[in-house]
Amino acid sequence: MILIAESGSTKTEWRIIDSKQSVFHARSGGINPYYLDASGILEVMRMGLIEYIDAPVNEIYFYGAGCSSVKNKQTIRDCFMQLFPKAKIEINHDMLAAARSLCGIEKGIACILGTGSNSCLYDGIGIIENVRSLGYILGDEGSGNYLGKQFLTHYFKKELPEAVANQFYEEFNLEPHDILENIYHHHMPILYLSSFSKFIFKYLKDPMIYNMVYQAFKKFVELNVMKYTNYADLPVHFTGSVAFHYGEVLRKVGDDLGINIQEVVVGPIDGLTQYHQPKR
Repeated sequence: MILIAESGSTKTEWRIIDSKQSVFHARSGGINPYYLDASGILEVMRMGLIEYIDAPVNEIYFYGAGCSSVKNKQTIRDCFMQLFPKAKIEINHDMLAAARSLCGIEKGIACILGTGSNSCLYDGIGIIENVRSLGYILGDEGSGNYLGKQFLTHYFKKELPEAVANQFYEEFNLEPHDILENIYHHHMPILYLSSFSKFIFKYLKDPMIYNMVYQAFKKFVELNVMKYTNYADLPVHFTGSVAFHYGEVLRKVGDDLGINIQEVVVGPIDGLTQYHQPKR
């Protein structure tokens, strides 16, 4: 059996491929070694794979946020070894998940626009260039976190249209000290900031909100996609909830900047399943 996982900070998508190439689905909480210790990670794995703990898993392919460092990869590997000691285990960063899922064995630029943002240039085998994301404080242009920060800034600077501002106050009833408390004392502030993306989407037809989202995506493309070698000649693909739900705005930005945007999908797990599916 082959076990495939794609994990972010909030959820993990699991796929299990058996000897007949039937595919089984499971979901659990997120696994990010920057936020969970080994015991926490192991608990999430056990809960998500409760039906498959005793399955004869031969290969494991795990792709996750926070898995770019050797230390974090080893933490994830050690947890899997406790559950499936005989399996071959491969741990990779979520950026390679996006590249393999979106591009397969073809060359292209793969981008993530979800809670955070990232991108890479992929040659059909591996990542050959990566513009650093710089995380939720310094970077993450175009992400849910970035949109949340932009929106809250406009709200507390009293720059939003009155109707939008009033509705936001009615729904959330937040004062400046509430925001600061949640950002500086929340165990995962990136998730708190990203949570406002759903509200923003409801008012996307408002010209100011549309322009805010448009400029966020434009900034992402200019600071990330357009930094890659021969970017104008390559297909550009996106995965992530923000890219998917705001796809119309994203494609408009691509058209305006001469970017060849092709695939825009909500998540990479289906493409990864196809990538790792044994060839008949």
